[in-house]
Amino acid sequence: MINITFPDGNVKQFDTATDGVAVAKSISEGFARNCVAMEVDGCLMDLSARIKEDATIRFITTKEPEGLEIMRHRAAHVMAQAVLNLYPEAKLTLGPTVENGF
Repeated sequence: MINITFPDGNVKQFDTATDGVAVAKSISEGFARNCVAMEVDGCLMDLSARIKEDATIRFITTKEPEGLEIMRHRAAHVMAQAVLNLYPEAKLTLGPTVENGF
C-alpha cells in the first residue's frame, strides 16, 4: 500500500505504484487536465514519473505562476522543434522564459 500525502494533510492510498496523472485523476479529471508538473518529496517531476513508495506530493497547475513558467518552457521546446523541421538550417538560441511569453 502506497500512501500519498497532500499539502493539506489529506492522505490517499494506492494498492500499487502509480504516477502523477493517476493521482491527479483520483482527485478529479478537471484537476488533472490543469496539472503540468508535480513536486514529490520536494523534487520537481513530470506527471508521468512513477511513485513507488509513500510520498508527499504537491501538484503544480496552470493557475500558478510556476505552472505558467513550465508551460512556456515546454512551448518553447515545441516551437523550436517545429522551426527546425521547417528550416533545418535555423540556428536556435537559449534563453529563459520571460514574463509575457518565451
